[in-house]
Amino acid sequence: MRKALRGVLSLAVLIGTVSATGASAGAATAAVPAEKQSSGSVSSSGESSSEDIKDRILAIPGMSLTQEKPYPGYRYFVLNYTQPVDHRNPSKGTFQQRVTLLHKDTTRPTVFFTGGYNVSTNPSRSEPTQIIDGNQVSLEYRFFTPSRPAPADWSKLDIWQAASDQHRVFKALKKIYSENWLTTGGSKGGMTATYFERFYPKDMDGVVAYVAPNDVVNNEDSAYDRFFARVGTKECRDRLGGVQREALVRREALEKKYEAYAAENGLTFDTVGSLDKAYEAVVMDYVWAYWQYSLLADCDSIPADAPNATDEEIWDSIDGISGFSAYADQGLGTYTPYYYQAGTQLGSPDIQQPWLGNLSRYGYQPPRNFVPRSIPMKFQPSVMRDVDSWVRNNARNMLYVYGENDPWGAEPFRLGKGARDSYVYTVPGGNHGSKVAGLVADEKANATAAILRWAGVAPAAVEADPAKARPLAKFDARLDVRDDELKRDRGTLRP
Repeated sequence: MRKALRGVLSLAVLIGTVSATGASAGAATAAVPAEKQSSGSVSSSGESSSEDIKDRILAIPGMSLTQEKPYPGYRYFVLNYTQPVDHRNPSKGTFQQRVTLLHKDTTRPTVFFTGGYNVSTNPSRSEPTQIIDGNQVSLEYRFFTPSRPAPADWSKLDIWQAASDQHRVFKALKKIYSENWLTTGGSKGGMTATYFERFYPKDMDGVVAYVAPNDVVNNEDSAYDRFFARVGTKECRDRLGGVQREALVRREALEKKYEAYAAENGLTFDTVGSLDKAYEAVVMDYVWAYWQYSLLADCDSIPADAPNATDEEIWDSIDGISGFSAYADQGLGTYTPYYYQAGTQLGSPDIQQPWLGNLSRYGYQPPRNFVPRSIPMKFQPSVMRDVDSWVRNNARNMLYVYGENDPWGAEPFRLGKGARDSYVYTVPGGNHGSKVAGLVADEKANATAAILRWAGVAPAAVEADPAKARPLAKFDARLDVRDDELKRDRGTLRP
């Protein structure tokens, strides 16, 4: 919902020095720099004949091991990497940033994944990683705990600093993983991949950005109103609007239920200001959240006759889609970094929802309402305009995938005359979990072929005929869970 250069040469020396004292207790750390290790010959497992891949990774100054988890056909590492709080002034302190590495083979290409939030510490594979049958590096976004400096200087949470985090991780690991690299992410992760490319366009060989919002002008959101006027079917829109309206008509009765729910679950509302504001924020999210997470076919689960539905039916529908814990302090705390960025650089959408009449007391509340007042915020209107202009005029090897019924795609990235070998595709009927696999046949083949080509692993048959493009790795039900982001965020309205 919410309104989402280069490092200096001496930085590596600084970080290598402080890592000896900055790594957490009990972590394994490197003893000597990577460049002083013998690379040796590489076996079919991707490991040096004279040196284990883990040792090569831990030879990187500032890299430490938290955990290694087994997975058939891979090595999986959970790591910490010492980063400067301020890439422009690295002497101002460091923090530990969490990184995971799904290692297949150093002779394979690598995908750099970021979701823009916390990183999962369980093995998983993004769609591009499966397509190219490669390695995957996943990075936790700065200021999401535990990857948060202490004390936290929130002015150092911006898209350039985050892109510079990725740049340093890439430069460190490129010495080991020397084949082509792609960057990818969904939603805020797709935004993050785009910003990385904008600031460090020479790092990656391709970008695959899924469902990435592009709120260029923060206070002009009519595109979202047009979207909600036509999305899905009138019957479904009427069902959703009816439930949402009833939730506000019955505010007094349902807020009593909310008070009991909050007491039972230990929820407080200091950040947003009151239970009433939190209740309305959840209700106002309902229609947006439905289209973000659900499909048109799911509309049968929405009460058809809202005025005659019971309070319990209205409550259950709102809670199941929007989530009544979302705007409690306990729900907001984890996502303070997102709301801070939405209120300072990313922007956030606002919609009119005319079907509610005058029932709303607060309208769509701004990100400022969801960040503790002790953290200063000031919006920077030029940041997204810069990124948008850069993508239109400079995109190279960039793929954007959107969902037709996903509200976050109402303001997408677009390509201009300066773009080269870049594409914007839309999954018919798709939601916020849309992937290349859901595209129509010719677009799916073209997108898959482009990903293979950018990674440097396109078979000759695909080079000659993109229609023959297929993922190089077989689908793995455990590694390739495509709706991970939706499961993580269901009941919250963020990109």
